[in-house]
Amino acid sequence: MKVLVIGSGAREHALAWKIKQSPLVDKVFCAPGNGGISEVAECVDIPADDIESLLKFAIDNEIGLTVVGPEVALVEGIVDSFEKEGLKIFGPSKVAAKLEGSKVFAKEFMYECNIPTAPFETFDNVNDAKEFLNHVEFPLVVKADGLAAGKGVIICNDIKEALKALDEIMVERIFSEAGNSIVIEECLKGEEASILAVSDGENYIVLDSSQDHKRIFDDDLGPNTGGMGAYSPTPIINDTMMLTVEEQIIKPTIQGMSSDGTPFKGVLYVGVMLCEDGPYVLEYNVRFGDPETQSILPRMKNDLVEVMLASCDGGIDKIKLEWENKVCVCVVMSSGGYPGKYQKGKEINGLDLVKTKTDVVVFHAGTKKEDEKYYTTSGRVLGVTAMGRGIEEAISNVYDAVELIKFDRCFFRRDIGAKALKFIKQAKRVSSRIKS
Repeated sequence: MKVLVIGSGAREHALAWKIKQSPLVDKVFCAPGNGGISEVAECVDIPADDIESLLKFAIDNEIGLTVVGPEVALVEGIVDSFEKEGLKIFGPSKVAAKLEGSKVFAKEFMYECNIPTAPFETFDNVNDAKEFLNHVEFPLVVKADGLAAGKGVIICNDIKEALKALDEIMVERIFSEAGNSIVIEECLKGEEASILAVSDGENYIVLDSSQDHKRIFDDDLGPNTGGMGAYSPTPIINDTMMLTVEEQIIKPTIQGMSSDGTPFKGVLYVGVMLCEDGPYVLEYNVRFGDPETQSILPRMKNDLVEVMLASCDGGIDKIKLEWENKVCVCVVMSSGGYPGKYQKGKEINGLDLVKTKTDVVVFHAGTKKEDEKYYTTSGRVLGVTAMGRGIEEAISNVYDAVELIKFDRCFFRRDIGAKALKFIKQAKRVSSRIKS
């Protein structure tokens, strides 16, 4: 079987890397890919949102399975276009992808299905939204309705910040049409975690948990990014909590979409906030998370292609997922200045040194390869990923690898995984107090 992976980031590198390991696969293509992906797949110079050209390539090259990484193509209906031509593609339909493509749709869906989420109001008129601010408590969250590359969520601590957010989104149109409507919701407090499930439209299986680190600086300070690192599994999601998330969130989401006549196939990503009274949905994504994928897939023992085919054809509930009894940590190395302005074209050194390490893999997020050398091309450059027999060993292994890699003005957080250590230590203290 030939497989086409669509996208150009570290998530797509991880997908191509895992897919290539399948005995069902003869060749992997990636469109457009990047420097690192070229080591495991043949890169094709087609943009990830050029659905017509991607479809033609899949037909001409007899692609047996297409896997979509980024959300834009899914929201624009790539799955519908491929299936119309009889091609197998992993992901949700255009209508089902509205769970990510429209925050207004997602919030109203959750409300109708009694899925726990923060209290909210939606607006398509900026003056009505501003008037509403006079009757709420702060902090609160303002969200652009449409896709905004992970930047459309603004936490506002007072009315001044909220008014500024409304003007930026709905008047200045910094997110273009994504700001036609907005969601204003209560700011939840707790710990965030990421839960992914794979569905065939009727049934589902839940992947092991992970925890993302969205802020640019240590201790979750500074502006949001696309993600500065992740680890899997996270100790804040124990078996009891996972069952609660499944029963209160995953199951009613899959059932609700099916009941509405818009069955959800592919990966459902749920960002949850663990509050004192239980888990709440922060957001839905309709594809693999980035960088969560880079910390989850190395631990998966299963053939990922078999899982994806079961999602496309049905019978996903017959698959039993198996996981390495290790912890995996991914640290993102970024260009200096990200998520603001940054320079490109910096030579990356040390990648060959990392290849000699066991249980370490570097997923490329934004690189190009020229004359056997690698250069930076984006804000997030590399996802350095390592496993260990526990969180401490995994953290040690990943940062040992990170220190080997150098490029001008590279930046990375130094506390990825620290939340897990803190939670484990707190749990041990509580346990010892109970025993005494």
